[in-house]
Amino acid sequence: MSSTPSSRPTSETRLSLSHITAQNETNLLGTVHGGVIMTLVDSVAGVVAARHSGGPAVTASMDEMTFLVPVRVGDVVHFSGQVNWTGRSSMEVGVRITADRWDSVGPQVHVASAYLVFVAVDEDGQPRQVPQAVPETDEDRRRLREAEIRRSHRLARRAAIIASREEDARVEGAGEEGARGEGAGGEGGGEAAAGSGVDPR
Repeated sequence: MSSTPSSRPTSETRLSLSHITAQNETNLLGTVHGGVIMTLVDSVAGVVAARHSGGPAVTASMDEMTFLVPVRVGDVVHFSGQVNWTGRSSMEVGVRITADRWDSVGPQVHVASAYLVFVAVDEDGQPRQVPQAVPETDEDRRRLREAEIRRSHRLARRAAIIASREEDARVEGAGEEGARGEGAGGEGGGEAAAGSGVDPR
């Protein structure tokens, strides 16, 4: 693995890929299956993350992917990816997807946008430090700000889910404790009733 710098401009690891859609990639509605687009998005984003970090990087999550219009058979789909944000070992990679027809000249249509989080790993599969992304343009700085918003939302959502599960566990534990107490009281009451009954003799 080559020496990795402490920082890297976002333009240095941008990547574009174009793909001509085919008949075998369609869904039941006759348009290109969303999973096909998502696979290509993950591939492009993975290369960007590996190039930026200077080594292997694994997909941690797809934070968001919004489909705006369907892709048709014969469309040429274009994927453009770049690093938007970096942490210590993680990176957000944004991928913009556009499409145009293979047999005519016309404007590209914005198909979808996706945001994925990758973690750089070493030979043992452990997280390793990544170069900090250096935004170069106003567009890069906008992407960085929005990536930080998405990250704060991810952390807040995770904390809220953990708190909710802990509360559920606390309530469930209290309910079980109460049920055990009631059961013990019921048995004692039964024994007292039996002891105070009329002598069967």
